[in-house]
Parts: sequence; C-alpha cells; structure tokens
Amino acid sequence: MIKYYLPKRCKILFIGINPHHGSFRRGVPFSNNKMFWYLLNKSGIINERLEDLKNDSKLKQIYSKKFSKVYHLGLINLIDRPSKDVSELKKGEETMGQKRILNAIKNRKPSVVCFIGKITFQKFSGEKEVNFGWQKKIFHSNVFVMHFPIRGKANIRLKDLSMISNLL
Repeated sequence: MIKYYLPKRCKILFIGINPHHGSFRRGVPFSNNKMFWYLLNKSGIINERLEDLKNDSKLKQIYSKKFSKVYHLGLINLIDRPSKDVSELKKGEETMGQKRILNAIKNRKPSVVCFIGKITFQKFSGEKEVNFGWQKKIFHSNVFVMHFPIRGKANIRLKDLSMISNLL
C-alpha cells in the first residue's frame, strides 16, 4: 500500500488518479514508470542522483524520508485502488478521494495543487472540458493541470513543472 505524505508547509501537493499495481506493491507513487521522478529532478523541484531514482529501495527512502520533510511536497491519489490503467476505474470510485483531497487542501494549504493529467482533474472536479495549465483556485491554493508524465515528450512536462516552480 502507498502511504501518503502531506507536510504542514506544503509547497506543491501532487494529485494522481490511482496507483499502478507495481507502484502499489512498491509503496511509492509513480515507481512503476519512474518518469515522474526524473521530471521532478530535471525540473529542479527535487535534487537527487539519477542512479538513486532508478533504484527502487533508494527511491523509497527518498519518498519516505525527503519528499515531504526536505522538499515540502505532498502526493495523494484520488482513488487508492490499484489498476493497470484508468479504463479499469468505475464511476463513483472518486467520491471518497474528492473529500479527502479537499480536506488536505483546506488543512495543508499548499501553494500549488498539481493534478497529474486531465483525467485526474476531470474526475475530481466533474468538469468535462479541461485545459492543461492554471485553473481557478481551490480555497487559497493555486491549481495546475499538468500533462501525464508517462506518454509524450518530456520537454512539455518540464515546461509544466517549471511553470509551477516559478510560482513558488
């Protein structure tokens, strides 16, 4: 199971849709395909050795010991149940997560809430038409929808993350 870390002084709260089976088994979000971690590192949001991000046990230490305590980052999924992809998710599974995320945003007051992918934001907000980039605030937090880190060119995702980090 994945433990979520939500620091009191949260700079960025990342919101994922749900874990992949491999990430769930490892207990580290986005550890099945580590592109998310590589992008965080390349954008300067975290500063870790690439070799450590590639190593499952070292990545788990980074996530559990540094992600929230050193970098003041948080990550939570809308749906906790692992799946191979979003097509396996059922309508309504997001309801509990919507409440949990709103509570986290209200109590932790992150500078930025970053939804990882359009589908994540659509499931959270109920909106059908969503653009990438800045959205209206939730409470006092700025909201950004980034491109999903798995498919496509990395430079688009790096641009997303630099837009976020420039606000901090």
